[in-house]
Amino acid sequence: MANSPEMRASDSDRDRVAAVLREHTAQGRITMDEFNERLEQLYKSKTYGELARLTADLPDVDLRNLPAKKPDSAPQHGAQGAAMRAAWGAWAVASGINWVIWLIVSVTSGHLIYPWPLWVMGPWGVILLVGTIFGGHQPRRG
Repeated sequence: MANSPEMRASDSDRDRVAAVLREHTAQGRITMDEFNERLEQLYKSKTYGELARLTADLPDVDLRNLPAKKPDSAPQHGAQGAAMRAAWGAWAVASGINWVIWLIVSVTSGHLIYPWPLWVMGPWGVILLVGTIFGGHQPRRG
């Protein structure tokens, strides 16, 4: 059933028209001033006819078939690399502190004690190693 121009529009109808106006602005068909004026009129509109007048001079845009904008992969890998460097740095600092404590206790006790820092370093290091090796191959979210 086709919507008649006198039928009342819903908030979701207005949101769809706003998305169309944003797309036309992004493509350079209307200026930001025109976009702001139309957006103001859009949220005052009550009927389908009023909504249609806002886009009457613009070509139809099917928002479902717009090409997806792919984010630049370089910053994503850079951010992930920085996070891994920070994680490895935290591991190195914590490991170093544990070894210093172990060394102080061993020296003050007069004999070498069991190297317990390995139990701190080992599991944490394995988790970081697996994350470093396999972490960059995560499936893309759609």
